[in-house]
Amino acid sequence: MSWLEVTIYTSKQGLETITGLLLQMGVTGFVIQDPDDYDEFLTLQGTTWDYMDEDMEKLKDCETSIKFYLAENAQGQEMFHEIKNMLKRLKEEGDDYGKLTMDLGNVKEEDWANNWKQYFKPFTVGEKFVIKPTWETYDNVTDRMILEIDPNSSFGTGQHYTTQLCIEQLEDIIKLGQKVLDMGCGSGILSIAALMLDAEHVTAVDIEQNSVDIANENFEQNKMDKAKYTTYCGNILTDDALVETIGTGCYEVVVANIVADVIIPMRHLLKNFLVPGGTLVASGVIGERAEEVKEALVSAGFIAEAITEKNDWVAIRCKAND
Repeated sequence: MSWLEVTIYTSKQGLETITGLLLQMGVTGFVIQDPDDYDEFLTLQGTTWDYMDEDMEKLKDCETSIKFYLAENAQGQEMFHEIKNMLKRLKEEGDDYGKLTMDLGNVKEEDWANNWKQYFKPFTVGEKFVIKPTWETYDNVTDRMILEIDPNSSFGTGQHYTTQLCIEQLEDIIKLGQKVLDMGCGSGILSIAALMLDAEHVTAVDIEQNSVDIANENFEQNKMDKAKYTTYCGNILTDDALVETIGTGCYEVVVANIVADVIIPMRHLLKNFLVPGGTLVASGVIGERAEEVKEALVSAGFIAEAITEKNDWVAIRCKAND
């Protein structure tokens, strides 16, 4: 397997925050470089260390950074875009996390974005879907619905476990005529699945305009009726006008495949979007934080109904308390 070397440039303050968030996303190995380590080394030289090698001497002129590797496949691509969105959220917080830029080694982002596509082949999800990249053919005879997707530079190939968990939940809960809110829609894959499952209307929202544009392209690729979907770009945590536009008390189903640290502060808003007794599917949560997220949702007035898991990622299904 090929690997992409990724370096995030940050500040001393940002190291702990960013490595913690990366761990939550499933990135487990890092190389951290920080000029402060050089100064600390100098204070210990002669007591703990007897000599300085060339790599240690380079630290005095380096930028504070976190280096890690992503698999060059569809899951690596999804994680890459999840990390990009995480960095954007940190920039919007305005804390002193440094410049929060990413370097992809000697690979241009647009080149890598095409290279991983060779690993993205049609595959089945749940009991009702085949997920097919737009550039592939699928000649198998099947009773399953074929959902075509081109994530381009957005999250949502369907290969990430959290996306699959959400689709499997939607298969169980979507009923004819329901309205669905897809919060953090990415490529639009969950919105399209909901419409294929006979939802009456889907509202798809993402913080990235690029994701909204890609979602619209995927709606068209799958020949979705334009009257049955609406897309918005914005951050519901900071934009009251957007919340009002989306509408409260309107949706039988809300799906939020984001991350724990976004779902938790959104929990009251997510509940308010639902009709009494409506269903929330929250995913993008690693197993070790499942209980924390569940308790936060319960505190907002949800009743936890089910937790499903794949490869240490979970989806939490809740009912809005009447």
